[in-house]
Amino acid sequence: MSNFKFLIISKFKRLRYLSINQNANLYVVFLHGFMSDIEGDKPINFLKYCKKRKLGFLAIEYSGHGKSSGKFTKGNISKWTEEVRISIKKIIKKKNFILIGSSMGSWLSLNQFKYFNNQIKGFLGIGSAPEFLERLMWKKFSKKIKKEIVKKKIYQLKHGEYEYPITYQLIKDGKKNKVLSKKYKTKIPVTMVHGSKDDVVPVIYSKKILNNFNKAIKKIVVIKNGNHSLSNKFNLNKINKELDKILYYNCYKII
Repeated sequence: MSNFKFLIISKFKRLRYLSINQNANLYVVFLHGFMSDIEGDKPINFLKYCKKRKLGFLAIEYSGHGKSSGKFTKGNISKWTEEVRISIKKIIKKKNFILIGSSMGSWLSLNQFKYFNNQIKGFLGIGSAPEFLERLMWKKFSKKIKKEIVKKKIYQLKHGEYEYPITYQLIKDGKKNKVLSKKYKTKIPVTMVHGSKDDVVPVIYSKKILNNFNKAIKKIVVIKNGNHSLSNKFNLNKINKELDKILYYNCYKII
């Protein structure tokens, strides 16, 4: 896809990103999940959505993911959060934007409020997984697995057809990035979309996020029989409709 570009962060780091309509006044920023990339159904869906509505769009691929530089095992929540911050600052600059976080992307999204609180005009989470490294992994690991991670500094976690290299530094860094104990005072629309049959992240995590937005126009949408990904056409159409509502709130005319 011709819209893929690379952002040079340093001599040794470049991040792939997907962007259109860079002169638009309002952007949609998509943050993908753990060990995912920006070639999936969700980023392509949101790119088309923004193209149709003449919105700016930015999807960022963190280091160690997809075709961005770096090793996945060297990354962590702090590094990926900082990469998102730098990308937004360099590409979107001072313009307003709506955040869409998929799974881990919601965790990284929550970390952006301390940098861009006044620019963020909406937040939409999809199968949100804040603090999953400690709450859904470390706390559920057996003593044997924990010992292996501490000793070898890495563990190959198998889940379905996939294998995830979980490093000890990743777990430790996750504990430093607490977001579920924070309160967000913003009055923007915050919508959490979650599948009722998500076997990766329980719906309660989307509810936990909403509890921290005391003044927001908040809403949870549980999609019946929806899985963790929510990437099929039916689910994406539902998510697009929720995004429409966030745009309406911001007085953006739907084309």
